[in-house]
Amino acid sequence: MHVKKGDTVRVLAGRDKGKEGQIIRSIPKENRVVVEKVNLVKRHQRPTPDFPEGGIITKEAPIHVSNVMIICKSCKKPTRIAHKFLENGKKVRACKKCGATLD
Repeated sequence: MHVKKGDTVRVLAGRDKGKEGQIIRSIPKENRVVVEKVNLVKRHQRPTPDFPEGGIITKEAPIHVSNVMIICKSCKKPTRIAHKFLENGKKVRACKKCGATLD
């Protein structure tokens, strides 16, 4: 996957198109990510020791990773990702627009 937990992304498709948020969780086996305050759904919650009152709660649902694009920290624009090798041999992600490293 081209994104990971903690990255800031913009949603490209769906009902939340154009919204930005941070990735809370990634699910690589399903190619999905959970983005903060994006794709909110309502779920019925049974009372449990952790959540004693129960009721209807709002939470983020996963969206497909192809529907998000990472935002570069230096140029503040959505960008594709390039992979570069540093002088010490470490592989890092880089911005295709400005060339800055993302890792």
